Amino acid sequence: MNYQGLSEQEVLSNRKAFGRNELDKQVKNHIWGILLEIVKEPLFVILLVASAIYFFLGETTEGTIMLVAIGLISAISIFQENKSKNAINALKKLSSPKAKVYRNGSLITMPTEDIVIKDLIVVEDGDLIPADAQIIEAHDFTVNESILTGESLSITKESSSSSALIYQGTLVDSGNCVAEVVAIGKNTALGIIGSSLHEIDQSKTPLQFQIRNFVKRMVGFGGIAFVLVWGINYLTSYDILQSLLAGLTLAMSILPEEIPVAFSTFMALGAYRLYKNQVIARSPYTVETLGAASVICTDKTGTLTENRMELRAIYDLSENSSQDFTQGTPRFNSTLEYAMWASEILPFDAMEKAIHDTYSQLAPSDERKGTKMIHEYPLGGKPPIMTHIFQKQSGEKIFAVKGSVEGVLNQCKLDEEQLKVIWDHVNSFTNQGFRVLAVGKANPQMEVYPNTQQEFEFEYLGLLAFYDPPKKEIKNTLQSFYQAGIDVKMITGDHAQTAAAIASQVGLKSTGEILTGEELLRLDSTQLKKAVQQTSIFARMFPEAKLKVIEALKATGAVVAMTGDGVNDGPALKAAHIGIAMGKRGSEVAKSAAALVLMDDDLGHMTEAVALGRKIYENLKKAIRYIISIHIPIILIVLLPLVLGWEYTLIFTPVHVIFLELIMGPTCSIVFENEPIEPNSMNKPPRKMSDTFFSWAELSISVIQGLMITVFTLGLGFNLMKDGQSIETVRTVIFSTLVFSNVFLTLVNRSFYYSVLQTIRYPNKLMPLILGVSILFLIATLTIPSIQGLFDFESIDISLVTRALITAFVAVFWVELWKRWRSKRN
Repeated sequence: MNYQGLSEQEVLSNRKAFGRNELDKQVKNHIWGILLEIVKEPLFVILLVASAIYFFLGETTEGTIMLVAIGLISAISIFQENKSKNAINALKKLSSPKAKVYRNGSLITMPTEDIVIKDLIVVEDGDLIPADAQIIEAHDFTVNESILTGESLSITKESSSSSALIYQGTLVDSGNCVAEVVAIGKNTALGIIGSSLHEIDQSKTPLQFQIRNFVKRMVGFGGIAFVLVWGINYLTSYDILQSLLAGLTLAMSILPEEIPVAFSTFMALGAYRLYKNQVIARSPYTVETLGAASVICTDKTGTLTENRMELRAIYDLSENSSQDFTQGTPRFNSTLEYAMWASEILPFDAMEKAIHDTYSQLAPSDERKGTKMIHEYPLGGKPPIMTHIFQKQSGEKIFAVKGSVEGVLNQCKLDEEQLKVIWDHVNSFTNQGFRVLAVGKANPQMEVYPNTQQEFEFEYLGLLAFYDPPKKEIKNTLQSFYQAGIDVKMITGDHAQTAAAIASQVGLKSTGEILTGEELLRLDSTQLKKAVQQTSIFARMFPEAKLKVIEALKATGAVVAMTGDGVNDGPALKAAHIGIAMGKRGSEVAKSAAALVLMDDDLGHMTEAVALGRKIYENLKKAIRYIISIHIPIILIVLLPLVLGWEYTLIFTPVHVIFLELIMGPTCSIVFENEPIEPNSMNKPPRKMSDTFFSWAELSISVIQGLMITVFTLGLGFNLMKDGQSIETVRTVIFSTLVFSNVFLTLVNRSFYYSVLQTIRYPNKLMPLILGVSILFLIATLTIPSIQGLFDFESIDISLVTRALITAFVAVFWVELWKRWRSKRN
């Protein structure tokens, strides 16, 4: 039947009258939420207290600087958080469910929110029903309405039955239907009973816990240090407010508030970069796991192959003849005819589409228009089959079945010789990588239909062989996985021979051992763990067996990614560390269960996604190691002169620390986020999820970096103090040395493996911009008198600036010698 659907004018009119297909949402201004989070931050409180003290002491310039600093830090935080939230919101819109709707005579796909009353929607197995609707036409159509009723069993729905309504949020279990929308949004059954479709809060990832605990410890340490410094200062000076400022300065230098900002920015922007590569991440924190993926379990059809089924051969038992469609013109026969009758009237499966197309080309006369379906049995059983009963205009009935070879043969009476001939043809077809369906028919004189199709006795007709060619670039994709140390496993419902043939064609590495779903379920847990590690091809798989493979791989310590598209893939996609659904052919259930959606069904984008995951993890590490390295000298420059009893104890004040923070924040969260992936990253095996992010082996170098900067910077300042230089000169030189050290540290920390001579060529447009601003800021503090006054600096000659530059270079660039020694050792 040709459906027209609504016109554009009718859509606009209905939308104006009834609204959009959305449940009521609380509109929140997330800017206020970000501001509230900023106000609760320890650094904000410290700045506010420091500003109040300055104003109380009559030092209005310093107090004003603190207020300006509060504004700048708040603006940077709002910018970064807003950028992150916008990226996440954009991804949410992209990953929201889609619906098929007839509009202006065409079947189009659109967001479910755009559906209006009286729209004609098409839903099929695996879809979530987008609105309440009245069924117009249904085929093998069953729905799971447990979200509304709590009843887990599927309900058969037909246009003529009393249950001809379908409801928003329920799941299509089988078949398809066309229905007219009768209620949307809050007026649906789901909306009326108050059910919520709000996103469930994501549980924290291991990395989030590690970062949160690290920041908590640093905040605690900062609190203790603040009390100690305040106390020591007060006991030596008896000036409570100046002592309080000294304590606040140290606390400011300790707080690593850049780390949480960097983490959320990296994850959100990483998810947005995935989208640019045709991959939608349903949660930005999936990015964290991507780089650790060690096994990818992929289905065959549509992932390794094009999902473009071509009918390549027909074997007809009555004629005992096999037709190869690549050689000469094929003939019409009863096997093809009954295969068509056993298919859906409106085919959505690629094989059924191929059957209908071939029937259209070869049938002497098209009998489909004058023939009516009077009963159907949906695809079911193990192995599965499907049966349809039609009646022609003449009154003649047709009982047609098609499905798995074993499923049809189990209900046919054949002698040993016939079975041998059939299985010889099946093996011949599967060894060429063909998918094979068996076709049969039942007695047309039958008046009473059995309750299940497994009760029929069929007459065997023949076989259909379909070829789904491998995707052109799939060999290169698999090779890139292997190169990155990622194992690939094929999980398919096809015959073992078909799976093996396709595996050979696409370059999938295999020992030759193939495990079927039935064999897999017979293994105990120890045998299963060993089998899933050694086996690369799993054939004749069903949902329960797929889930077993995923769980067994996880039990071995593997980080598992899995592709899927059907409603039955949902449990396994949910169980995998990284579930990957297909954007074009994937069911809405699969997309909802998956962590990632491949927008164009191209597995090649997963290599890009893994590379991006590794890049983000590496760059986040670089950013946090940079933060630790630069925080150490700031902390010790504030603390050591006091502890060691220097003549000049107050080198830095809150003004100096806050401006160093303003340099460090954008460096770690903007510059390092834009760094490219390191050249050797995709040639290394994936990291283990059990590895701690803050391993001492790596952080020790960062701590040493910070200590070296401290020693050289304070050493220079101490010598100047002993030479009789004023505190303003010492402060100016130490601050200059620290800014130069920050620039050099940013450059050398771009890689802990490659030399700065190589990393300087890395493409990162923001690197010269941010570092240039840092240098210009230093020049301004050294040359503009009004700014010097703000910082209590003093004009220094070029020789002291040069000493500061050389000191910073030596304090930082020793790491280049360590890199060279390490690379030679490795």
